[in-house]
Amino acid sequence: MEENMDYFIKNIDDIISKVDYVDIKASKGNSTNIVMKDNKIQEVNTGIDIGVRIRVLKNGAWGFAFTNDLNKLNEIAETAIKLSNVLEGDVELAETEIIEDSVKTPRKIPVSDVSIEDKKEIITDASKSATFDNVLSTTVNYSDSESKSIYLNSEGSSILMDETRIGLFLNAAASSGDIIQFGHGSIGGAKGFEALKEQDIENFGRNIGEKANRLLKASTPPSGNFSILADNELTGVFIHEALGHAVEADLILQNDSILNGKLNQKIGSDIVNIVDDASNKDGFGYYAYDGEGVKTKKNQLVKNGELVSLLSSRESASKLGMKSSGNARSIISEQPIVRMSNTYLEPGDMSFEELIEDVSNGIYLKGSRGGQVDTGKGIFQFNAAESFKIENGEITNPLRDVSLSGNVLETLKNVDAIGSDFKLGIGFCGKSGQVAPVGDGGPHTKILNATVGGSN
Repeated sequence: MEENMDYFIKNIDDIISKVDYVDIKASKGNSTNIVMKDNKIQEVNTGIDIGVRIRVLKNGAWGFAFTNDLNKLNEIAETAIKLSNVLEGDVELAETEIIEDSVKTPRKIPVSDVSIEDKKEIITDASKSATFDNVLSTTVNYSDSESKSIYLNSEGSSILMDETRIGLFLNAAASSGDIIQFGHGSIGGAKGFEALKEQDIENFGRNIGEKANRLLKASTPPSGNFSILADNELTGVFIHEALGHAVEADLILQNDSILNGKLNQKIGSDIVNIVDDASNKDGFGYYAYDGEGVKTKKNQLVKNGELVSLLSSRESASKLGMKSSGNARSIISEQPIVRMSNTYLEPGDMSFEELIEDVSNGIYLKGSRGGQVDTGKGIFQFNAAESFKIENGEITNPLRDVSLSGNVLETLKNVDAIGSDFKLGIGFCGKSGQVAPVGDGGPHTKILNATVGGSN
């Protein structure tokens, strides 16, 4: 993309006399997606993606256009200008640093240097390792991408980015005849092929198969309020879904968040510290600069139980009288919107044994099978992937189809103890029709008086 820099700079110079602000982002990348079903390859898709988008701001209104043809930048610029001319708005942009930089995602083994056959081999190993006992079906989804992009704006920022990402997602279904249960797991990162190569793939697959088999023998859960222990994954899902979306500035401005008006107020117990950090290179949601050229950093959202910051774009930050947090993200063909990156609960200092030693009758919830959140009302319901009873400080009988529900603020205030361990998971988050790679996680977390029931 570097060879196109002069071309894009010239277009910026031509356009700026007609508008108040303009930015351009162009990217070229390659990707591979492979699907395996029951140890047989179903799909192999590889491709090269090229695109360029332009945003113009005039009299408070955005104009936006996109094309797959880099030579049509003049045409989409005219389209964007026409759109901004016929629209009315009140958009202003928060000030940000002018950046000139070139960044590259760290990688040991570029995914483009790895053959399709080698990728198939690691997928096959994962699938076969999960297929034993009552596991009747497995599905593996593999994806990798590399992209080079240019970001320019009329304020003087110029950023080159060379990014890569890889993920492997495995599902196993086990059946005992009248009962079907599932195991799920994922590995990967904002890295090269080493993110998989350095993993024990056989152990990864076997653990997922064992989980599916174990659930066949599990009991249905009791219903009521219990002390619970959430594992790293469920802690992360709760933080992402119940808190993370609620601190997105666009939802705050739309009055669709329980946290509207709660800035600098207590929303959790004193030990709750929550972060969103796109600059964390170990997270699947890593990026050095957001879609508006804002440098990313560790954003402390909740400190000692107090809501101290929000996630924002330059537009939403301006409306709220703050600086952008660097969370404007999008696929190349869409306008940037406020998105999470790597969102997590910071660890405490307690061991697993210390977390459960005084729990006489509780439930240990592991993993997530999805759920739903109403950010405006501040209520949630999640389904755990696997659960166990806690009796007199010991993990005992396995449970299945367990749900956790409640009020976001009440649940945060009921966080009673936090483990010293820490893990970040990998996944994708959907919002406004766009999908973004994210990381979420945290330590094991003890919550008092949590509402638990069957998820069926």
